[in-house]
Amino acid sequence: MTLRIGLIGLGAIGRTVAEAIQEGHAGDSLVAAVLVRDRAKHQQDASSLPCPVTSNPAYFFKEEMSLVVEAAGHEAVRRYAVDTLISGRDLLTLSVGAFADESLLAKVKEAAAASGRQILVPSGAIGGLDAVAAAAVGGLDEVTITTRKPPRAWRGTVAEGLVDLEGLKEPVCLYEGPARQAALLYPQNVNVQAALSLAGIGMDRTRSRIFADPTVSHNTHEIVARGSFGEIRISIGNVPSAGSAKTGRLTAMSVIKAIRNRTAPLVIGL
Repeated sequence: MTLRIGLIGLGAIGRTVAEAIQEGHAGDSLVAAVLVRDRAKHQQDASSLPCPVTSNPAYFFKEEMSLVVEAAGHEAVRRYAVDTLISGRDLLTLSVGAFADESLLAKVKEAAAASGRQILVPSGAIGGLDAVAAAAVGGLDEVTITTRKPPRAWRGTVAEGLVDLEGLKEPVCLYEGPARQAALLYPQNVNVQAALSLAGIGMDRTRSRIFADPTVSHNTHEIVARGSFGEIRISIGNVPSAGSAKTGRLTAMSVIKAIRNRTAPLVIGL
C-alpha cells in the first residue's frame, strides 16, 4: 500500500525529500500535502508539486496521510508534534533538539503512547545511532560528540557574539558541556547531538564540544562511546547542503531512507 506522507517544511531538506519521493527514490510513497509557514514564499516549489501546499494547519491535517515528516525547525515540533500524533499519524522528526525541553518531550511521548503511534528519529547527519542505541541496552559509561563546521555555518547563531566568524584563522571552541545546552544554544546546527543523546545516555550525560573551524570544508562529527560492550568511534565528514551551510547533505538522504524503509521488504540497520 502506498505510504501517504505529510511534509512540514519546504526548505533545503524538505525540497530534497519531496523531489526524491516524486522521483521514486523513497519507496512506495507519495506526498499528500505540505505545510509551510508562508505559502507565498514557496510559490515556485508549490507549482511543481502534485499536492496541496498550505500554511493552514487545519487544511493540512485534513488530508489523508499516515506519516508526517517534520523538516522545519524546533518551532514546528513545538506546534505540530502533539497534533500529528493524536490525529493518528506517526511523526518522523529531524529537529530533535527541540526535545531538550523535557516538558515538551514528555507531552509528545504521552501523545504517542495514547494514540498508539510512534516518534521516529532518522540518523540525520551522523551514523552509528543504531550501534549506540544497542550498546545502551547493556549499559553505556560515556558518550562524547565533537562537531566542527566552517565559520559560515554559524552565521545567524549566538556564535556571532562570541567570535569574529569572518576573520577566523584557526579553530575556536564555541561550546563544551552537556548536549542539552548545546541543543538549546544552536538549534539549527546540532540536532544530531540531541539524537545521539536520546539514543544513548541522555542529554545531560552526553558531552558536547562544538567548534567553528576554518580548516574544514565539511561539517564533521566525531563520536566516542564506551561501555560494557567495548568502544565505538565514528568520524563523519558531511558535505554541506546546497541550500544551507548548517545542514549536511546526508541529513536529507537519511530521511529518504527512513521513508523507504516503511514500505521496503528488507530493512537493514534497525
